Amino acid sequence: MGRLSSSIVNSIRRFPLHGWIGLVLIATFWPINWFLPGLRTNWAFFPLWLGYSLAVDGLVLVRCGSSLLKRSWKRYIGLFLISMLGWWLFEVLNQRVQNWNYAGIEIFSKPIYFLEATLSFSTVIPAVFGSSEFVASFDFIHRLKKGPVIAQDRKTTITFFLVGILMLGMMLIWPRYFFAFMWLSVFFMLEPVNIWLGNHSLSDFTKNGDWRPVISLFLGVLLTGFFWEMWNYYSYPKWIYTIPYFNFAHIFEMPVLGYLGYLPFSLELYALYHFVMGLVGQGHPGYLRVSTDGSSPAFTGLEM
Repeated sequence: MGRLSSSIVNSIRRFPLHGWIGLVLIATFWPINWFLPGLRTNWAFFPLWLGYSLAVDGLVLVRCGSSLLKRSWKRYIGLFLISMLGWWLFEVLNQRVQNWNYAGIEIFSKPIYFLEATLSFSTVIPAVFGSSEFVASFDFIHRLKKGPVIAQDRKTTITFFLVGILMLGMMLIWPRYFFAFMWLSVFFMLEPVNIWLGNHSLSDFTKNGDWRPVISLFLGVLLTGFFWEMWNYYSYPKWIYTIPYFNFAHIFEMPVLGYLGYLPFSLELYALYHFVMGLVGQGHPGYLRVSTDGSSPAFTGLEM
């Protein structure tokens, strides 16, 4: 018990300033976003999720000795910028499939809605990648056995790309039946493009049967998704789902089967991030570390 208490105290002492700032933002804007009457989410969402991102980054830093913000504050800001662009892509696709809509946005003018929504969208990628690095810091991820091999050969990449194009087309033509392809098509198209352009990709791991980064992304996005849905439940404005066929057994606003869409969504974010970074000449690995193998020196085995 004494060693446990000492470990907790040491972890608290190592918790960085930006992590404490994150916790303060959460403690301030969570109750505001839930209990203050009237419109509040349009200005409370960003500081709440900035707080989440900073707090998770602080936890990763304590556990691993490195984190997204610690490695590069410039690239950390870049996560927010790419996130703005990335989520608008899904908003555009949603105009066709109509899987969700926003209650309360009719009050805002289009320019104001665009600006405030873009700021809110900026927190998606930092939250997901930070949560994924947090999950990757646990030993059970390191102990995962090798899985199926997905290589980077010409046949595999062309097949992936054509399947992605097919899924996108089916979604656009028959959105009521193939709405789920929104969360698959972008990855299937961008993963081979990243390989062809020499950018980092998840197949850099799966070509050796290493699925630990994929599992880290899956669990990280589920952790983030839980807080997204929970904090959204009493928010206003808020999003509401209108998913065909599966709009039942809700956990908060989200139908339980809808949480499965978060899994490929995390892969899409990973591929989208490296595609954009490749466009600016920085598509190589090194910044994001959602694996616990020897190529990820950030993970030093520190424990809470």
